Amino acid sequence: MDTQAQPQTGHPRRWAILSVLVISLLVVVLDNTVLNVAMSTIADPERGLGATQSELEWAINSYTLVFAGLLFTAGILADRLGRRLSLIAGLTVFGIASLISAYSSSPDQLIAARALMGLGAAAVMPATLSIIANVFDPRERPRAIGVWAGAVGLAVAIGPVLGGVLLEHFWWGSVFLINVPIVVAGVTLVAVLVPESRDPKPGRIDVLGVLMSIIGMTLLTYGVIKGGEDGFGELAAWSTITTGLLVMVAFVLYERRIAFPSLDVRLFANRQFSASTGIIGLVFFAAMGSMFFGAFYLQMVRGYGPLASGALFVPFAIGQIVFAPASASMVKRFGPKAVSTVGLLLVSAALGLWLFIDVDTPIALVAIAFFVQGVGMANVMPPATEAIMASLPREKAGVGSAVSNTIRQLGGALGVAVLGAVVSSVYRGNLTTPAGLPEGATEMARESIAGAYAVAGQAGPAAPALLDGANAAFVTAMHYAAVGSTVFALLGVLVAVLWLPGRKRPEAPAPVAAQEPGLELADA
Repeated sequence: MDTQAQPQTGHPRRWAILSVLVISLLVVVLDNTVLNVAMSTIADPERGLGATQSELEWAINSYTLVFAGLLFTAGILADRLGRRLSLIAGLTVFGIASLISAYSSSPDQLIAARALMGLGAAAVMPATLSIIANVFDPRERPRAIGVWAGAVGLAVAIGPVLGGVLLEHFWWGSVFLINVPIVVAGVTLVAVLVPESRDPKPGRIDVLGVLMSIIGMTLLTYGVIKGGEDGFGELAAWSTITTGLLVMVAFVLYERRIAFPSLDVRLFANRQFSASTGIIGLVFFAAMGSMFFGAFYLQMVRGYGPLASGALFVPFAIGQIVFAPASASMVKRFGPKAVSTVGLLLVSAALGLWLFIDVDTPIALVAIAFFVQGVGMANVMPPATEAIMASLPREKAGVGSAVSNTIRQLGGALGVAVLGAVVSSVYRGNLTTPAGLPEGATEMARESIAGAYAVAGQAGPAAPALLDGANAAFVTAMHYAAVGSTVFALLGVLVAVLWLPGRKRPEAPAPVAAQEPGLELADA
């Protein structure tokens, strides 16, 4: 009753604006989900680029390195120069980089083009969320963020199936070329519908802080990826991680001392803010790592083509699309602690199901695992994101969205790198190769399951034994990685239980002054 009595402060075209922002978000998320089903094709020497497993990891993580490293900068510049301008510029760069990716002639070119796509995405993601914070009234914002999060699920549904259809009929570059018309439509609609907004008191740009954040996060992410590739005992891995951590510590100390920080680290003194960002990082660490090894399981061990494996990701998206928009009302009824805890427990259960998935397990169990994971994440992301955005004033929305997206991307990158390292090392340790294979072929088979399948094509009578050994070794490695992903999801449960707020108790009604006899029913 009171809510309707208060004036509506949102933009009159806010829902149309939200639909445009969803299109902008779709193209960025779509790209990563499409790449999951294209990996085996890109690895094929005849149909693709002949990329190795490490080159495929770099094709994913070069994007993430630039994305995570520039999100703070992009959020600050969007607040200062204008969010609509940032969104249009980011979409344009993303579209150009997609075109370059589509026509790459080597894995190195693809990796470089993907890094450029990360630059464009870094400008798009924080702009979409900060525009939502500016055009929606705080009372409607949770619903809007629920729709925004549901759009991620929609992209996850469309991406693998669309990628599968394209790969069945066209060359591998079509999975990147499809971004271009979506970008053109997005830029046109943003220019027509989205109002410009910026921080009215932007202050000075923290150049040194921005550089330190880029250098520190880039070194940290690079070190983790390098450790996943060569082992964390290698000098290049642990020295880079150590240097990145030292730079980030220096960044935090510096940001606490200046008047206009690029990241106000004092925000993390807020328990709700810190818990929410921590949960986002943990759940994406677990989820992205599991999707990486899940894609290899479907296409290599089970032998599904791009379209069939893409279709098996759809249950995850259905769970997101159906449940994410309803999460706001669930939070209102039960509180962020209960909703996020249940969501994280569902994610943990889904990841734990991978321990029961073997070489010939009924494929329905994989679909169930993806669906339960989607339902769980649909009830984690919206309340966590809304908690972050609600802790900041509207004009500082870019900072909040930058933190949210940075933690998510870093969590996902670390998940792919760390769980990928687990899969690689356990696979190598458990692979048995048939006698008589040349040394070079044996080494290639030990590098990855994709390498084993490539060797099997030329191994003659030894091929069946090699493939059986490779499949068994990969499934064992996948089980180890599933344990790791489940543990990180359960850490998220612990954070939610300890530090997220519970349901708000209804406020006690104000005492009513004694009324004169006969006036009790005056308002009835």
